[in-house]
Amino acid sequence: MAHAAPPRIVIEHHGSPPPPPPYPPNDRGGDDAETTLARLVRTLKFITQWADRAERPVDQRKAFMARIGMSIPDSDDAYKSDTPNCDDVTGTGGTVAVTRSRHKKRQFTFNPSGIWLYRWLAVVSLTVVFNTYAIILRTTFTEINESVLWLWMTLDYAADAIYLIDILVQFRTSYLENGLLVTASKQMAYHYMKGVAFKLDVISLIPSDFLYLVPHVGVNVVVVRLNRLLRLHRAAQFYTRTESRTNYPNIFRITVLVACIMMSIHWNACFYFLISREVGLGKDSWVYPSPLDSNGNATSYASLTRKYIYSIYWSTLTLTTVGDLPGPVTDWEFLFVILDFLAGVLIIATVIGMVGEIITTTNSHRTDFQSTLDGVKQYMRYRKVGSDLQARIIKWFDYLWVNRHSLGNEQDVLETLPDKLKAEIAIHVHFETLKKVQIFDECEAGLLEELVLKLKPQVFSPGDYICRKGDIGKEMYIIKHGSLEVVGDDGHTVLVTLTDGSYFGEISILNLGGSGNRRTANVRSVGYSDLFCLSKADLLEALMEYPEAKALLEERGRRTLIRDGTLEESMVQSIAAPAVSSPSAARNTSNALTRRIDRLEQELEHLQSRFTRLLGEYNSVQMKLKQRIYALERGRES
Repeated sequence: MAHAAPPRIVIEHHGSPPPPPPYPPNDRGGDDAETTLARLVRTLKFITQWADRAERPVDQRKAFMARIGMSIPDSDDAYKSDTPNCDDVTGTGGTVAVTRSRHKKRQFTFNPSGIWLYRWLAVVSLTVVFNTYAIILRTTFTEINESVLWLWMTLDYAADAIYLIDILVQFRTSYLENGLLVTASKQMAYHYMKGVAFKLDVISLIPSDFLYLVPHVGVNVVVVRLNRLLRLHRAAQFYTRTESRTNYPNIFRITVLVACIMMSIHWNACFYFLISREVGLGKDSWVYPSPLDSNGNATSYASLTRKYIYSIYWSTLTLTTVGDLPGPVTDWEFLFVILDFLAGVLIIATVIGMVGEIITTTNSHRTDFQSTLDGVKQYMRYRKVGSDLQARIIKWFDYLWVNRHSLGNEQDVLETLPDKLKAEIAIHVHFETLKKVQIFDECEAGLLEELVLKLKPQVFSPGDYICRKGDIGKEMYIIKHGSLEVVGDDGHTVLVTLTDGSYFGEISILNLGGSGNRRTANVRSVGYSDLFCLSKADLLEALMEYPEAKALLEERGRRTLIRDGTLEESMVQSIAAPAVSSPSAARNTSNALTRRIDRLEQELEHLQSRFTRLLGEYNSVQMKLKQRIYALERGRES
């Protein structure tokens, strides 16, 4: 029976020519020498590419993170959004043409939490601050505006250009919807245009400068550009993002608070001089003094510097409610001073509240630490603890504060994060230690993630015994920083010194050897040592799902016992064979346990069904008994 020939697949590549096939088709003719030469060229090209990759430096941190499926993302926020590559499949007769285009449509968008948008917000915020400061200043003190009018005009229209570019940037800024980043052009534009920010941005760019052409207005009435201040919401966004990004949020808050106070004093000073000019300079004791004396000569109050500094001085004394200024005379002056005093009270209350909160937040860790230390001191005095032990405990507290600035557990700080992020942070923070630990280097990715989350930091003082021979082992330890000594029973003979990355204690918590879960050595801290502690319950819980890793760890422990001569010769022969085939034995044990668990689940379901049936029968019997008792009681009453 003749079979139809299968259709041939023709793949068309757009762009660079397709690579040669790894093996020449059988139906294509050619000289054997040319085929051999083509294979040789491909082989040389492959070796060259492999050598280039080998010469590139490997980032150990990224490689270590990649083993557990974690990546270190780049900080680029402006990225290309590629449209999906669609294959055009058409078939005619017996031939199917598959077209794969390598040219993808790219869209430049801004990530809302990226670094490039953050930098652009900084530029827009500086522009907003410039407009906020300069508009009222040039309107009040016209001499500043007239002296360098060309410079002010240049800065004004440069700021307008930045505002216009900012609108275009917001049209290309993606947003999150249902947890996904939306990068489609129409959706981003619609999302921006339906918000209040778009309306404010458009109003802030209305060309109100044309009012300069109106008679009796002129270029000195810069207040016509007051609509530019509607872009303040972008400065607020920059403040929020900087507050969450900076490592010194309290210093940043204080800086912003001082800047806001100075800006308020600046605006109030300009209002004071405007009112003084409307009332008349030097007309009464409250307004700004007259710049001319009785003879018409200019006084020291005629200079621009004196006008601004005097107005700032008056505004500062008023808003801080210091007083010691001439009282108002006219009704408008009284009203202005009353509003100033009210604003000053609000400013003082805000400053006191924010500064107090910042100080409380800054000293909270130190306060908690000192309170704990004082409680320990009081307890030791009450219990009459020896002075040497008191000195050691106080030194331990001092070391803990100098190195950690806290008594709390590191896991408590990261409690709100998901396990994946907590594991990634732990590996980032403790990478230098974890990369030295051999058990982490060879274990599976899932086990590595579980063990990292279960590590608990501990600190030991000089001379402290981490464990003694014969003690019941409940933890294993990993040295993060410091030096430990394994000493003999006499306490003086040093058998070996453990340094950063070493681990011990796994023998006792795995019940290896004839000593059960007893410690097999004395381990003492030489100086202050930072260790990671892994409890027996946590380790066995993690190893329960990874029997091969457990077998590997047990094998290493047995080898250590055999090497040290602490494992009985009678037990060596009994554990040697299982040690060689521990992975397969572990798999068999795992399969047997799985089958037992399945049987237990089936029996449990059977018991549940029987219990349900018995419970129904019990309820039925109980109902019948109630009915009979009720009938008997009715019969007795009758």
